[in-house]
Amino acid sequence: MERDTVVLPGVWDAITARIAAAAGAPALYLTGAGVTNSRLGVPDVALLTLLEMADQARNVCDVVNVPVIADADTGYGGTWNVLRTVREFERAGLAGLHVEDQVMPKKCGHLDGKELISKEEMCAKVRAAVHAKSDASFLIIARTDARGVTGLEDAIERANAYVDAGADAIFPEGLQSKEEFAAFREGVAAPLLANMTEFGKTPLISVEEFRSLGYNLVIFPMTAFRVMMKAVEEVYETLLREGTQSSLMGRMRSRQDLYDLIEYSKFEELDASLAHPKANKEN
Repeated sequence: MERDTVVLPGVWDAITARIAAAAGAPALYLTGAGVTNSRLGVPDVALLTLLEMADQARNVCDVVNVPVIADADTGYGGTWNVLRTVREFERAGLAGLHVEDQVMPKKCGHLDGKELISKEEMCAKVRAAVHAKSDASFLIIARTDARGVTGLEDAIERANAYVDAGADAIFPEGLQSKEEFAAFREGVAAPLLANMTEFGKTPLISVEEFRSLGYNLVIFPMTAFRVMMKAVEEVYETLLREGTQSSLMGRMRSRQDLYDLIEYSKFEELDASLAHPKANKEN
């Protein structure tokens, strides 16, 4: 963040985390919507629990060596819940999280009809998050959904209050133009995270444009997930229509590609060394 704008592709499980890291991603974003949609098959309306998300985070962090930041919704409750959330997420191996100022049950940040908790209540959550972390480098990112409820000016005011409460960075959700991102940057003297999701309130803005606007982190939470869903749908339709996967072979990663990605050979080597320790020492 100090050197350049960091791009964080959205991942939702361990295998997508491996793919993103192998592609060269310097950091990853564990999407709450993606985990909820894939793990439960339901909308992102606070049905995923803290321990389910922490479990998914642990699986992701176990297989990659790049920082992972996760969606923590509203902190899964009140101030006490935020304390536990930070501790569970730290133990899972995450590099940070964001918590938002919506009431529970929260809504997707790009939908209408959201409601906000008070600025004072959110500041208490931020202070709780900062108090709970044991690693000084663990990022506490405060997300404000105020733009779609009370307007941009209140979003900026809330953001500054959250910075004063100790937030390491701010996530303004649902901004609707480059001009609004510029105004937010002008009004908030703290690291900023931009959410470049599709089909929402925010128009498509490139990383280079966000860099020029002074944003430090850019997440693409559901881009790969949406492409994956379209591809999977087409595969099933093809199988049911043609009765064979022959026309799909050119679109697949090979068995060897998969084995390379998941480091299958390392497991075989470890298995052999454990089964025959003397032979391996002699060799």
